[in-house]
Amino acid sequence: MKRTPDPSADRDPARPALPTFAEVLAHVADRRTEFTEKRHVPRDMIEEFRQIGLYRATTPKRFGGDALPPAEFLRLIERISEVDGSAGWVASFGSSGVYLAGLPLDTQAELYADGPDVVFAGGLFPLQPAERVDGGFRVTGHWRFASGCTGADLLGVGIGVGDASSGKPRTAVLRPQQVEIVENWDVVGMEGTGSHDLKVDGVVVPEEWTFVRGGGSTVDEPLYRYPTIAYAAQVLAVVNLGIARAALDHTIRIGAGRVGLTGAPQLADRAYYRIAVGKAEAQLRSVRSFFYEVTEEVYQAVAAGAPATAEQAGLLRLAATHAARVGFDVVRDAYTLSGTTAIHADHPMQRYLRDASVVPQHAFLTEGMYDGAGAVLMGAKPFPGFV
Repeated sequence: MKRTPDPSADRDPARPALPTFAEVLAHVADRRTEFTEKRHVPRDMIEEFRQIGLYRATTPKRFGGDALPPAEFLRLIERISEVDGSAGWVASFGSSGVYLAGLPLDTQAELYADGPDVVFAGGLFPLQPAERVDGGFRVTGHWRFASGCTGADLLGVGIGVGDASSGKPRTAVLRPQQVEIVENWDVVGMEGTGSHDLKVDGVVVPEEWTFVRGGGSTVDEPLYRYPTIAYAAQVLAVVNLGIARAALDHTIRIGAGRVGLTGAPQLADRAYYRIAVGKAEAQLRSVRSFFYEVTEEVYQAVAAGAPATAEQAGLLRLAATHAARVGFDVVRDAYTLSGTTAIHADHPMQRYLRDASVVPQHAFLTEGMYDGAGAVLMGAKPFPGFV
């Protein structure tokens, strides 16, 4: 990891110490069962994420944020996900500043008036019709999969105005008191993400508090020239790199020290086990290298002033999709290698398998993304919204 934020480094000695990144990881490890039971990451844990800088990571520097290069933020989310997938998924929405950078500058100044550490969550689909009224849109509807909504300072919902046909719908930004959270998140896998439904009834949202997702930024800083939709896919895909690392490390530790239930040789002494571990390690390291290599290449290009090309955006989306799917494959192989013990409900492999299976199901990371990437690579037109 290239950068571990430590907010306590320059703090006022008279103020209480803020947690370090390592301490927050330890707290996540201690509380991951609680996240599953409550079906969300509680606000005090969100506050710890805030204190280590995750929610200023993509806030523009002009508003006091860090505007981190994508690879730095992604490595932080990967590390949290190694400890708990749900916590990593919720923390990943610290990337939402790249969406919010599409708001007018005056709106962003108001949004960050109390500081750069703003927690945003949203349920963008299905798009709901909105009535245009004086000064904005009257918003009514029901939206799904608003991960992290119970701990958010702002909530976004997708409305059927703007350039929806391009795959870039308009998002209306609301305060939590304007939105009803329908607590219906009942799943196996990523239980702690609190991905409940949202309901809004007749709230008028000023036009300046809406943005077109992926429609460009009003902020002239390098991060906001990086492909927005591709980044949104990456922050989710990297969760599976973390989960896969944890599952494979568990398999390696167990293999080096456990004798089978039948009294057969230690797992590390069995050729099939060693071969499978070696292949999984190569798979994970290879897909991770591709993921970060293309991330850094594209960011260097946009930081130097060049606009991101369709091919660069396509490669980012390809790397994200491949990371999500190979990550799941590695976890599944690790589960299979774990044998009979892995069928117990309290076995760590159960959590890894359930969580990793959810990531490639996300709309940004489905099998169809390979089609979009292939089209771009061959100069054909991909489906709307891919780049």
